Amino acid sequence: MTITLKVSEETKNKMIEYFEDLKRPNTPQYAVFQAVDGDSVVTLYESGKCVFQGKDADLASEFWVETEKLNSGKAITTNSDEKKKDTKDINPLDKKIYYATTIGSDEVGTGDYFGPIVVTASYVTKEDIPFLESLGVRDSKKLTDDKILEIVPQIIKKIPYECMILSNKDYNKNYDNGINMNKVKAILHNKVLSKLTSKYKSEYVVVDQFCAPNLYFSYLKDTNAYKNITFTTKAEDKCLSVACGSLISRYVFIKEFDKLCDSLKINLPKGASDKVDLVGKEIVTKYGIDKLNEVAKLNFKNTDKIKELLNQ
Repeated sequence: MTITLKVSEETKNKMIEYFEDLKRPNTPQYAVFQAVDGDSVVTLYESGKCVFQGKDADLASEFWVETEKLNSGKAITTNSDEKKKDTKDINPLDKKIYYATTIGSDEVGTGDYFGPIVVTASYVTKEDIPFLESLGVRDSKKLTDDKILEIVPQIIKKIPYECMILSNKDYNKNYDNGINMNKVKAILHNKVLSKLTSKYKSEYVVVDQFCAPNLYFSYLKDTNAYKNITFTTKAEDKCLSVACGSLISRYVFIKEFDKLCDSLKINLPKGASDKVDLVGKEIVTKYGIDKLNEVAKLNFKNTDKIKELLNQ
């Protein structure tokens, strides 16, 4: 099977980072890289065309189709068996998972230059579903930070959860030791899931898929990995325990982010935009370049942009 996906510049950059450890030494002409993902070969071209080839090309491409939909609103694919199609409406709600007793995990902070990475797993029973729906958890992606600050205290009083916070100082230390972002996430997800599954029994354990399952477990090969996991993209729409994990993580992130702003006496922007570069320059001017190691993810391109601004 061969599947071709046209990707935006944002998705292209994420793919370059994601496949860093899986690249082949040689690449075809006009290709940015060629990599092996499970039983598929992935080739990303300078034009933004990405080709997935192999018996599980559909699985290898699924995550990137969903990523492109998040980045640009839709994803257009072609494959060897079907005509071109708009995949905007694929992956409907899985009712078996949605209405089951589940444990699910999700993370926030991985796209923010400032602020920690937070991963949370939560345990949701069938009986909890009406309560969570009444709070609007089913549409977790549509909730504002103000709404999250309002409803999460109600959630954590009723819903068991495990949460881990990774500071940027520790993130930078891990990255310097060859532990990339996806491996960091896999380790944190495994820790919170292992803790929660040791206390509660569920019908499904669900993770919002951020990499191929075989790669996820390869990151955990030297640990005691919890393995009975259902990986799915847009999991917060399909599984309320993942949605709760997302909201609790966001709540904790907001609280930690506010503490960081107070300690620096600077109003930090979220994300990794040009505004971040200007505030980064302000931090360095005020506290010195070493301060970024404590408050920022140094491998982001923002670090080089901040240094360029300082040299102007």
